[in-house]
Amino acid sequence: MNDTGSEQGSPHPYAALTPDTVLDAIEAAGLQVSGRFLALNSYENRVYQIELVEGDYIVAKFYRPERWRDEAIREEHRFSLELVGQEIPVIAPRINEEGESLFRHQGFRYALFPRRGGRWPELEDPDVQYRLGQFLGRIHMVGAARAFEHRPTLDSRSFGHEPSQYILQGEFLPGEYHAQYEDLVGRVLEKVDETFRDTGSVKSIRLHGDFHPGNILWTDDGAHIVDLDDCRMGPAVQDLWMLLSGDRRQMALQLDEILAGYEEFADFDRRELRLIEPLRALRLIHYSGWLARRWDDPAFPQAFPWFNSPCYWEEQILTLREQWARLDEEPLSLGI
Repeated sequence: MNDTGSEQGSPHPYAALTPDTVLDAIEAAGLQVSGRFLALNSYENRVYQIELVEGDYIVAKFYRPERWRDEAIREEHRFSLELVGQEIPVIAPRINEEGESLFRHQGFRYALFPRRGGRWPELEDPDVQYRLGQFLGRIHMVGAARAFEHRPTLDSRSFGHEPSQYILQGEFLPGEYHAQYEDLVGRVLEKVDETFRDTGSVKSIRLHGDFHPGNILWTDDGAHIVDLDDCRMGPAVQDLWMLLSGDRRQMALQLDEILAGYEEFADFDRRELRLIEPLRALRLIHYSGWLARRWDDPAFPQAFPWFNSPCYWEEQILTLREQWARLDEEPLSLGI
């Protein structure tokens, strides 16, 4: 997690974000609301679809207090707008007449986005895979042009070592699983670090950072790409591997199509294929750490009641053990 800033001291950051506060914030930004709004599926931030008096809709994202500094949020916005400027279908925030995209109201920071519809992409369709590769190639062509100054880099420290230590030092693991998890996560991270070292230096670029199907709204005309909240520096393959699923043959065929589209716009370093399983391992560890760090937010026990249970940790240990075995497999090959 990237809790780098301070805005409110409440242990439950969104306790004061009432419906009236949400609607007042939108009107403070110069828009007139009808009074009707819908909370959208989001936990890290709070996101609402809000009806305006003229019948149109706006999407408002209220950033989690104490997570990002203002400079990091504005850098996210600038990256989105830079991509839109290249006609890449990213949903970027609205900018007011003063050129501002980040607003404040009663201690909360928020941004406003146009509403766009769509469905999950059919990732089994080779044409969809190819077109997603084209989108990613264009995003990475822009992303490689310069570096982020205020946003973090994806690495094993922030995505693996720190979240696993947070879990081990807290009261999240049942006693009977503590030693197993500590031993296993240590071995997984040792192998992850070894693979990164053996791969050598790969180019770090500006990434979407969380390019999974839920952040892609697919339409008959193409995609709307949403939620750059996790954008950061890192290897290009981070934005590719979450589009892959199935066995090794299926993933290789999917990757062939994705890279066929991708390499129309950007080069891809084949050495990065070695990082797919290490990055998958880091995501598994990071996810548990994210839930642990957010457990004092009342929305999390309600949405994830299975976390912090013996069944959850038994399953996590099994999953990590399987992932540890995958780290010893040969990297995914192309052209199978």
